[in-house]
Amino acid sequence: MRHRILATFLAGCSLTSAAQQSPSRVTVLHAARILDVSDGKVLSPGEVLVEGTRIREAGTHVTRPAGAVVIDLGDTTLMPGLIDAHTHLFLHPGAEDLQTVEESVPQRTLTAAAAAQADVMAGFTAERDMGTEGAGCADVAVRDAINSGSIPGPRMRVSCNVIDIVGGHEDAIGYNPAQHVLSNADYANTADEIVAVMREQRKGGADFTKIYETGRDHLSGDTFTTPYQYTEAQLAAAVAEAHRTGSRVAVHCTGEPGASYAAEAGVASIDHAYSLSPATMKMMREKQIYTVPTFAIMEYFGEHPQHGNGDADRAQMVFHAAEFRKQMAAGVSFAVGSDVGPFPHGTQARELELMVKYGMSPADVLRADLINGAKLLDWADAIGQLKPGFYADVIAVSGDPLKDISVTTKPVFVMKNGEVLRKD
Repeated sequence: MRHRILATFLAGCSLTSAAQQSPSRVTVLHAARILDVSDGKVLSPGEVLVEGTRIREAGTHVTRPAGAVVIDLGDTTLMPGLIDAHTHLFLHPGAEDLQTVEESVPQRTLTAAAAAQADVMAGFTAERDMGTEGAGCADVAVRDAINSGSIPGPRMRVSCNVIDIVGGHEDAIGYNPAQHVLSNADYANTADEIVAVMREQRKGGADFTKIYETGRDHLSGDTFTTPYQYTEAQLAAAVAEAHRTGSRVAVHCTGEPGASYAAEAGVASIDHAYSLSPATMKMMREKQIYTVPTFAIMEYFGEHPQHGNGDADRAQMVFHAAEFRKQMAAGVSFAVGSDVGPFPHGTQARELELMVKYGMSPADVLRADLINGAKLLDWADAIGQLKPGFYADVIAVSGDPLKDISVTTKPVFVMKNGEVLRKD
């Protein structure tokens, strides 16, 4: 008798479980065009077959299974969701240093959640958040809430706080020392301290490590200088620790000699990279270290100066653009990151426009954003292309992005993980 009751109970559980497991939704996206990122071509027409969270087929024509929902997006181009490899969800326009002083971490976390929604609705379905600027590992909570479906946002790689030396870049410089204003970073002055902080951040849920390597910057004529913060040996210790856990190190680094130290150590990316020596560029090319130029933030500060009249920011932009062209000629690999946060979230596709403006072709910019960005975020086999087995992160833009990169600034359709988030 007891066995029959147990069997009946287990059968009931099985039926309940089967009832709860609804079949994967099947969707066909149809548009006038589709972007082949790798080949730098736009094909016509364009279709993507989505089953559940993944792409099953993509091309000019796909299978249309019985019962599939067909979404006709008309005269648009289907392309992978955009990737921003340098964001700050916990920042917003205004005095950056005061945000860490005047705003609580709970308040800033709500700000970050809103920023994540703005970014994904703008077509950025994956991002690398480069430091909470004093909010510790609160970015882990935002990432996990996105992953659980509690809030909308991109798929995220997060770093917790940046790592910095005492008195280093953005270490509450200029405040009354007696007030003991907290840094927006985690202190580490030696290799051992760097590793210890990395382990604490890893325990807190960090996906990767960001380190401040240079600052403050100074441009005099055509001479750019910036003090380094960590030696090559110290950065190498960080990279070795990251490799131990299958992680990566990215550096805020604007110039030499910090850039050469970072390249020698084998970091994953050198972000900002206003000035790189020929030897550093050669190392970066050989080691496949990515440059992330972050033009959009420089343009914004030039137009909305935080200090002075913006002349210094505009001069630095001209200098950076010239150096960017040297880096392209040297064969350095690029990823796309905007440094969004100090300028409004959801507007960072401006970065793609600026990279084209300063000499990169639209096809190469899109490869840098989508293929290189996916590699930098360790999702090379999952995002950045419309291919079978990849996540169904798909956007549609009005026009041809290979002819006019500005169409990426106004997506009319956004799908992430097979779910339609926006359809204008």
